[in-house]
Amino acid sequence: MRTWGGIAGLLLLAACGGAPDNGDLAEAEARGAREAAADGRIECALEGAKLFDRTCTVEQISGADGTVLVVGRANVGYRRLQITTDGRGVVSADGAEPAKVTIVGDGVIEVAIGSDRYRLPANTGGTT
Repeated sequence: MRTWGGIAGLLLLAACGGAPDNGDLAEAEARGAREAAADGRIECALEGAKLFDRTCTVEQISGADGTVLVVGRANVGYRRLQITTDGRGVVSADGAEPAKVTIVGDGVIEVAIGSDRYRLPANTGGTT
């Protein structure tokens, strides 16, 4: 979900004949992403969707076996991901379908399980 106030302002600029600056657009997108992350929302593409949206939630639960992330959307369902300490990132913690982890950007991984995909913040820089 985007910051509607910032985007609405940019749309008003465009409607007045002035094209928004690419830097302003990037800043509005980054601000929206930060606010969504602070609210516990992540990008996801569920049930085979081609495009990602920021409608999924992530919750972290610590237990005797380590940390588990519960990711998903209420009307579609949730998945549990076990955070690993061996460099794989996460593995599926709740079923027979394996999690496929791909680094998609600086500090971001994409986790695919079945027809669902989630983008999660991660330490992708490795150890020094």
